[in-house]
Amino acid sequence: AKAVSSSTLSVTVSGLKNQRGQVCLSLFASKRGFPSNSKQAVQARCVKATGTPVAVQFSNLKTGNYAVAVFHDANNDGNLNRNFLGIPTEGFGFSQNPRVLTSAPQFEDAAVLVAGSETNIDIKLQYFFGR
Repeated sequence: AKAVSSSTLSVTVSGLKNQRGQVCLSLFASKRGFPSNSKQAVQARCVKATGTPVAVQFSNLKTGNYAVAVFHDANNDGNLNRNFLGIPTEGFGFSQNPRVLTSAPQFEDAAVLVAGSETNIDIKLQYFFGR
């Protein structure tokens, strides 16, 4: 059998509170930059928040561990907005849906093994502020 040379990670994002703005996802292959420095992501993209769930595919991936960070950019400014305490005021989520209380999860807590032709994961957005 021929080895699968590239994999696709299909991400379903649920829990959008409204359909404003866009949903931005960053895919990381290591803890470098995770979760907030999208410049160090392997792939990153934003899609319109047209409804829930939002589905995004990352393709041409090598087999390995990846982590996804996602946020609901309701005001389309390209950033996860925070209040003066540093608490996110927009929805966010991570692969493996780790419980987030005070700080972002480590790469290991969010890592997913991507192997075979397709891997499917679900990410539920969390909002600290109901808006």
